[in-house]
Amino acid sequence: MAKVKDIISDRKKTFFSIEITPPDRGKSIEEIYDAIENLIPYEPQFINVTNHQPFAEYIEEGSLIRRVRRSKKPGTIAVCAALQNRYKVDTVPHIICGGYDKYETEDALIDLNYLGINNVFAVRGDPVPGSKKFISEPEGHLYASDLVAQISEMNGGKYQDSQDYDVKTDFCIGVAGYPEKHYEALNLERDLQNLKNKVDKGADYVITQMCFDIEAMKNFVAKAGEIGITVPIIAGIKPVTSMAQIEMIPRAFNVNIPMELINSIESAKTKKEEFANGIKFMEKYVGQLLDLGLPGIHVFTMGKGAPAKALLSSLFGGGR
Repeated sequence: MAKVKDIISDRKKTFFSIEITPPDRGKSIEEIYDAIENLIPYEPQFINVTNHQPFAEYIEEGSLIRRVRRSKKPGTIAVCAALQNRYKVDTVPHIICGGYDKYETEDALIDLNYLGINNVFAVRGDPVPGSKKFISEPEGHLYASDLVAQISEMNGGKYQDSQDYDVKTDFCIGVAGYPEKHYEALNLERDLQNLKNKVDKGADYVITQMCFDIEAMKNFVAKAGEIGITVPIIAGIKPVTSMAQIEMIPRAFNVNIPMELINSIESAKTKKEEFANGIKFMEKYVGQLLDLGLPGIHVFTMGKGAPAKALLSSLFGGGR
């Protein structure tokens, strides 16, 4: 299968990829198939599959208290393998710092290498539910840049218990960028330095957090170039098609919603009109992003395919 950096450099048409989350524990992978089935005709170049930090529960058993790790959405690697096999599309599993030590990370990367999945997306991950501060595992990584460094070292044949005969992996590494800065960063300049650190340690490309403000994106791309970030930057977007999303997204993702989009959704008389107005705004916004010279767009589907399909239909017609 192809590496994302090669997909970008070899592209001959507008670049498009999607992101999904694994099913909740106990749910069927069929819900993932249902969400993306109507998107496959538009030929996504790759599919990102998110990863979610396990959390600890403490269970009292007689006089003992036992610590049990739980994961609400397991199966990232398996979902990637299933999608790649079913649709013959490259998949990109998220590898996260949260909840994993260096050895568990290495084990996951070895599994991916055996499966022939040579793309990964390295992110720190969010704090566990109920906590405001991210805490790494005792033998884990506190920063995504250190995770990138570990993956790069494996590409050079260096493992945690290194042997002279260690096989080199060949992972293409993506990382996250934040046009409006990460919510924990002091300012955009410091956040961009953090991004450059990830690139310097081996990242091959950047996918941005969702952003709806073309001026913020333009500023981010310009400042990234000024400090020497030369890898491709892919714009992350989320089709917004309802007032409920307008109200939820800023709180959940710490991003700004421009007044043009707010007014467009607020002016709608029906849910159907809300949906149509949101898609119309996003179509215009994607055109502005591509005018910046970005290689393409990455659509966060949140497990729902209808808004993404409507946007892609408006951009590309009935499929490629």
